[in-house]
Amino acid sequence: MSSVLQLLLEGECLETHQMADVLGMDEAAVTEELERLKDEKILLGWRPVFNPAEVEDDQVRAVIEVKISPEREGGFDRLSLRISRFDEVESCYLMSGGYDLLVIVAGKNLRTVASFVSERLATIEGVLSTATHFLLRAYKEQRHLLVEEGSASDKPAISP
Repeated sequence: MSSVLQLLLEGECLETHQMADVLGMDEAAVTEELERLKDEKILLGWRPVFNPAEVEDDQVRAVIEVKISPEREGGFDRLSLRISRFDEVESCYLMSGGYDLLVIVAGKNLRTVASFVSERLATIEGVLSTATHFLLRAYKEQRHLLVEEGSASDKPAISP
């Protein structure tokens, strides 16, 4: 793995001159490496890590297990890409085990996520079944602990 990529994955958002200082590299070399990572579609973007409990804009997230029927020519790819293109879908992974796809979606509330699943996702030809799990509380996001020890109550925060 590239040292520049490793630094990006482990650290905070740094400017190229700061990365060069940390890595003991020339700033031009860091810039060149960043461009290479972007050109080769290794580095796709910058994403901040936020604590969902601290964000005022409430949003419901769900994990959906999807069983699909593979196609003769394309296997799982065509249907997986079709599902991935929905705006509600944050992530989509091909899995081994009891289901084929793990789909992470977000919506304004439970009803919008449920409507997406029942009206748009489950009705796609080739989708055999879905199982939706709503995320109630985040404890860790992208290697960052979101809850300090002793601050977690026994009950998840659920609004009536």
